[in-house]
Amino acid sequence: MSLLFSPLTIRSVTLKNRIVVSPMCQYSSVDGFANDWHLVHLGSRAVGGAGLVMQEATAVTADGRISYGDLGIWKDEHIDKLSGITHFIHSQGAIAGIQLAHAGRKASTDLPWLSDQQLTSGEHAWQTISASPIPYRDTDIAPFELDVPGIKAEVEHFREAAVRAHKAGYRVLEIHAAHGYLINQFLSPLTNHRTDEYGGSFGNRTRFLMEITAAIQTVWPADLPLFVRLSATDWVDGGWTIDDSIKLAIGLKEKGVDLIDASSGGTVPNATIPVGLGYQVPLATGIKKESGILTGAVGLIVTAGQAEEILQQQKADLIFMAREQLRDPYFALKAAAEMGEEVSWPKQYIRAKRNKKI
Repeated sequence: MSLLFSPLTIRSVTLKNRIVVSPMCQYSSVDGFANDWHLVHLGSRAVGGAGLVMQEATAVTADGRISYGDLGIWKDEHIDKLSGITHFIHSQGAIAGIQLAHAGRKASTDLPWLSDQQLTSGEHAWQTISASPIPYRDTDIAPFELDVPGIKAEVEHFREAAVRAHKAGYRVLEIHAAHGYLINQFLSPLTNHRTDEYGGSFGNRTRFLMEITAAIQTVWPADLPLFVRLSATDWVDGGWTIDDSIKLAIGLKEKGVDLIDASSGGTVPNATIPVGLGYQVPLATGIKKESGILTGAVGLIVTAGQAEEILQQQKADLIFMAREQLRDPYFALKAAAEMGEEVSWPKQYIRAKRNKKI
């Protein structure tokens, strides 16, 4: 059997293969509520054979959304529709995961197909927050610097969101600490200029994430996996580095985190990123080898052969796929056929299997 289609057990959860649908915002929600688009979008990837379907960055507060179209989990009323989505994903043999997020200074933006700019006025704009009052772009509004009570409140928002995520049926939870969003804004010295216990030293800058992790662990079942997505490097001199990520991964592993989902960038708009096939895989590899924690590789992984090679060479333990899953919801089923693997198909689709007569 190929490694790509081998199972992986993390705590009490067994993924039927190593293919993960990476969290991808759909910007299609009203007031944070999931709707039929999210059911079909996420459900079709479960039908398509992925082992783990991760829901998009789901905001723990209304002002934590990237845009006014983002999904949310800041109130109990969100749970009902989300429960329907997780039920369907699980009915297809996949595992439903959720990424909890707060956009911080990168919040209050327009829908991406309308503009890539922050909204600074109007009904869909709101005041942003961050570790320090530094805007992402010069044209953005300056975020409010969170005081210590405000930081504690945000930690509690993540904890409450984890409670709702469990009630909604998710079996994997990921803390979004990457891509320049709020937690990442505390981690990176480029965005954290604080002089209190949440700024300055590595231990101080990572304190916010560590407190969120600990708070979530008080309510998230110990037998269910907990992931953290990191931007393993800012790709900017003087910023967060892969060595920082390795050090943090060691600490997170000691605290009971199961896997680092290793992405990169997003902290500042002027980073020079060497984009290319598999360009972020070495980051997952470095974290895995130096910390011993499980890692997920992401970033322009587009073929089954490429994914299999990453696993065979022990560069990562899971393959997170984003744009390729947007292009092809049935990537996993096609990859299995390509690799000669016999996998279960939805019974409604069995007559289309290539080894079946029509």
